[in-house]
Amino acid sequence: MSQDEDVARHLLIRGIVQGVGFRWFMAQEARKLRVNGWVRNLRDGRVEALLCGPQAAVAAMIHWASFGPAGARVDEVWVEESPERAQGFERRPTI
Repeated sequence: MSQDEDVARHLLIRGIVQGVGFRWFMAQEARKLRVNGWVRNLRDGRVEALLCGPQAAVAAMIHWASFGPAGARVDEVWVEESPERAQGFERRPTI
């Protein structure tokens, strides 16, 4: 698989990841790296995201998600391949 090949990854991020601007900062990072997808809070305190784009850019986003913004404490990032695709990047409502 080449670094330019498009991939899609579904993430579940656990830790202190709500109330710290995680979704806003993730959206900014995604736009900077030209990664498509979405991010939302889950009622159980986790953050869920879909990342779509070139393999290297998605890998950079996953790396970013393992730390998050200042104020966050990421305990675990669960990643799996996803068949879903997206255009642009959006912050979705909590589910």
